[in-house]
Amino acid sequence: MKHLKPQNPKNLLIGFLFIVVALVAQERPETYCNPINLDYTYMIYNAHKDLSYRSGADPAVVRFKDDYYMFVTRSMGYWYSKDLTAWDFIKPKQWYFQGSNAPAAFNYRDSVLYAAGNPSGHMSVLFSEDPKNGEWQATPSILRQLQDPALFIDGDGQGYMYWGSSNKFPIRAKKLDKNKRFRPSKEVYELFNLAPQEHGWERFGENHSDTLLVGYIEGPWMTKYKNTYYLQYAAPGTEFNVYGDGAYTSDSPLGPFKYMPNNPFSYKPGGFINGAGHGSTVLGPGELYWHFATMAVSVNIGWERRIAAFPTFFDADGLLYSNTRFGDYPHYAPHIPKEKGRFRGWMLLSYKKPIRASSHIEGHPPENIVDENVKSFWLAETNSETEWVEIDLEQPKLIHALQLNYNDYQSGLYGKIPDLYHQYTIEASMDGEKWSILVNRNNNLKDVPNDYVELAVAQKARFIRYKNSHVPTPYLSISGLRVFGKGYGKPPKKAKAPKVVRKSDRREALITWSPGKNAQGYHLLWGIAPDKLYSSWLVYGENSLELKSLNIDQSYYFSVEAFNENGVSENSKITFVE
Repeated sequence: MKHLKPQNPKNLLIGFLFIVVALVAQERPETYCNPINLDYTYMIYNAHKDLSYRSGADPAVVRFKDDYYMFVTRSMGYWYSKDLTAWDFIKPKQWYFQGSNAPAAFNYRDSVLYAAGNPSGHMSVLFSEDPKNGEWQATPSILRQLQDPALFIDGDGQGYMYWGSSNKFPIRAKKLDKNKRFRPSKEVYELFNLAPQEHGWERFGENHSDTLLVGYIEGPWMTKYKNTYYLQYAAPGTEFNVYGDGAYTSDSPLGPFKYMPNNPFSYKPGGFINGAGHGSTVLGPGELYWHFATMAVSVNIGWERRIAAFPTFFDADGLLYSNTRFGDYPHYAPHIPKEKGRFRGWMLLSYKKPIRASSHIEGHPPENIVDENVKSFWLAETNSETEWVEIDLEQPKLIHALQLNYNDYQSGLYGKIPDLYHQYTIEASMDGEKWSILVNRNNNLKDVPNDYVELAVAQKARFIRYKNSHVPTPYLSISGLRVFGKGYGKPPKKAKAPKVVRKSDRREALITWSPGKNAQGYHLLWGIAPDKLYSSWLVYGENSLELKSLNIDQSYYFSVEAFNENGVSENSKITFVE
């Protein structure tokens, strides 16, 4: 990647010093940053009554009349968008969405169809000709004991219901009779199950490290592309950093199915927030596909999650893959289809920088804001307007965007609560004494738990300061104030080809590489061909990785790219292993 030279520092400094009005965020930003900034619903019930957490998981995204609808587990409603970027919550006029799990949805003729499990395990297929208005009706057909359902209606009008959420049973399917209002067939089709002895990524645990427990196969989703059926599924568990999606292909909706050799096709185990599983694939603006998936927070409880979006493609050989490289950095948004969701090139400027705060509670220091770990957080002594936190970038940097990720420490909130909102300002300074406002959210009346702000005009600054005005929770807690842009130095040099030792257990390999001068971190890239390095793992400050997600009967190609605050190196030479 070429190094982009910032604007003339003198001109930027003059502009900075004479700014007398607050800079506003780009009205329609060209970029987005995972996790997606939705007004996530607080879980309305759980086994631990004293725990409160946001419910953001299992997204089912469908296109209907050139608009988009997103259905999410236990959200008491759903979201609407015109461009897959800006989302507005819709509260349905019926009660059906009150406690739905792992929803399914499909665009069929003039209606959106919807189905989801509830505590009893029973469900109806709902339909709406006006989902934007929140109007829904239920069919009389009842589907029973189907966990993690997925709806699919083929071009001939034949409907199918796939389901599965088990560490024992496979993904299964039933036909739906559209002439009988989607009454399910009695016949059950068993399609495929996990094979963790062959597929390393299907093994349970953080980093696939738990060898005693069996992983879960769940969250099926069907996509048809050029007469091939891609039945997608999640493994091994939603709370782990290695939660991902794989796919089997067939020339029939009911198989037989063939394992896709580049699995998992959606996988994001490294970086600020991890996970890319239990998702849905939708055709977006400009006929570009996007995969919406689940990411793990898992602080208050293992089921605390967020939603991510990744640009997704079918290559010349018909392989489905999602681009998760720099998967929680700014990328071009779906409404800029000519850019195909590519990485914007804005680097992380705030990683492990010196930081100080107005106060903190023991065990949750401000340093947690800049450690690139969504599971750690700064906890202030109060939630008042007196609280602030300040980051020293150590040198002047060109700032393009910021992401503020709030944490729900002992929030005590449950359900879809009206009138939640966050208010704050973010200021910038060259010397730590004279400040100008970069972001002014003091008039904001929206719930923005993962607020991402793209600046209308990039600004040069050394110091960044967050000042709290209002949070809807009893405590002010923040897991990340992430600053994106460019430094004025040079990107790291190209790394040498990595050394790969594939272990006797062919699901595993130890990859090492020479540390690059001035590198902040690395991306390990791998795939099944030199031009198919579709998988990636972001690593900060280390030059080795133990990879346990390989398929035993597959050869692989590996490469490494280095990055720092100034840009990204070229890829290293490729290493091949049998």
